[in-house]
Amino acid sequence: MRIDKFLWCVRFYKTRSIATDEIKKNRVSLGQNPVKSSKEIKEGDLIKIRKNQIDYIIKILQVPKSRVGAKLVPLHIEDKTDKEQHEILKQRKLAQDYYRIKGEGRPTKKDRRELDDYIESEPSSEMENGEWDLFFSDVDE
Repeated sequence: MRIDKFLWCVRFYKTRSIATDEIKKNRVSLGQNPVKSSKEIKEGDLIKIRKNQIDYIIKILQVPKSRVGAKLVPLHIEDKTDKEQHEILKQRKLAQDYYRIKGEGRPTKKDRRELDDYIESEPSSEMENGEWDLFFSDVDE
């Protein structure tokens, strides 16, 4: 099976054309050598992939006949990526979660929705005219 098709089949890339583009940019290599999209792969090959500034290393356990479901991917590849690379990825995701300190700056769309829900769920605080008169009349006496 071609390497671009394989990377698409094991869900490493969303489309086959994206896989082909990444291979053309020399982000995929077999062993230490960059490959072409047409390179045939076989069981036992080690593929090094540079994706999201992380170097993934996968070992081919079995070549699928067609694109497989996400739960079946571990039957076809084994992840040999360093634990350090996974830690770097986790740190990047945590850093992107909050791009601003909570409460600073303009509220996001999500913040505005939460405010609207809070305001709608609050009990009505409107007093009728007679109740206001009673409220202020206690102050004078």
